[in-house]
This record gives sequence, C-alpha cells and structure tokens, in this order.
Amino acid sequence: MLSALLFQTAAAVITPAVAATLFAVLMAFFMAMFAISLYNGLVRARMRTREAWSGIEVQLKRRASLIPNLVETVRGYAAHEHEVFAEVAQARGALAKASGPAASAAADQFLTQALGRLMAVAENYPQLQAAASFTHLQGDLADTEEKIAYARQFYNVNALDCNARIQSFPGNQFAAWFHFEPVTFFTAEPGVFEDVKVSFAKAV
Repeated sequence: MLSALLFQTAAAVITPAVAATLFAVLMAFFMAMFAISLYNGLVRARMRTREAWSGIEVQLKRRASLIPNLVETVRGYAAHEHEVFAEVAQARGALAKASGPAASAAADQFLTQALGRLMAVAENYPQLQAAASFTHLQGDLADTEEKIAYARQFYNVNALDCNARIQSFPGNQFAAWFHFEPVTFFTAEPGVFEDVKVSFAKAV
C-alpha cells in the first residue's frame, strides 16, 4: 500500500511540464558531453599529428648531422668535385631553413637528389668505397633514410585522421569555431625523382 501510494504521489508530481523540463535538461547534458567529446577528439588528433611531425624533424636533423662528415670523406678522394659539394651544402642549408611539412618536404627532396649525385661520384672511387669511415657513414645514412620513411608514413596517417575529423560533419563545425586548420601532408611532388634513382644502402 505504501509503495503504491508513493508511486501515485510521484506520478502526480511529475506533470507534463516537469517531464518536458527533465527531458530538455537531459538532452542538453548529452549534447554538452557530445560536444566536449568532439572537441577533445580534435585536440587529440592535432596533438598526435604534432608529435608525429616532431619524429620527422628528429630524423631530418640526424641525417643533416651526418652529411658534413660524408662530404669530407668523399672530398678526400674527389676534391675536384666542387659543384657536387656545393649542391649538397646548398640543399642542406635550405632544409635547415625550411619550416613546416610542405617546405621541409620540398627541401628534403632536393637534398636527397644532391646526396644521390654525391653517392654517384663516390662510386667512381673504389678506394673510397672500401674505406671503413665511408661504409660506416653510408650505413648510418641508409638507416636514417629508413627511419625518415617510417616517420613520414606515421605522420601522414595521423595527418589524414586529423583532416578527416576537421572536414567531416559535425566536427567541421567545431573546427571552424575553434580555428582547427587542416594539416599539410609530408609528401614528394610527382615526378621529382623520375630521373634520379637514389639508394644509400651499402653495395655488396
């Protein structure tokens, strides 16, 4: 009897107006939670992309630090190849000044081309190819190239996810409100390497 009385009392208290108010409050709560989830997802996607980009920067700097020693080693056997050495130095300087994925990708392409020409010069000197210092640097360079390729792939995957969140509904609304910008991919321009085949792996 008591439970039935309480139920009847509760039913009497929850009028249509109260029910509508409760429904509106619940809807507002769930919408707020959904909005927070969307915003946090955008933030996480942007942070993952920035972290992935830092991985590319680390490997690019590592490769840049190997180049002076590599150039000096080759110069010891081919001192007359001034044009090639100047091209490598210029490309390395351009990469150091580059900022952001697009500019860094373009500068990295030209540096890879310049290094390819440097390695082509080195192939003309069997004594250089047999030098322990050269083979060690060549191995380090090949290892770094592999890490750059992996870091580039990892970055581009995260960039794709971030851009998909920014450009798809309803995330695009929040992206516009909070100024989330699309991320630039780290990619080579088509045709840049069509006439240059570069391999930094040690010859066997």
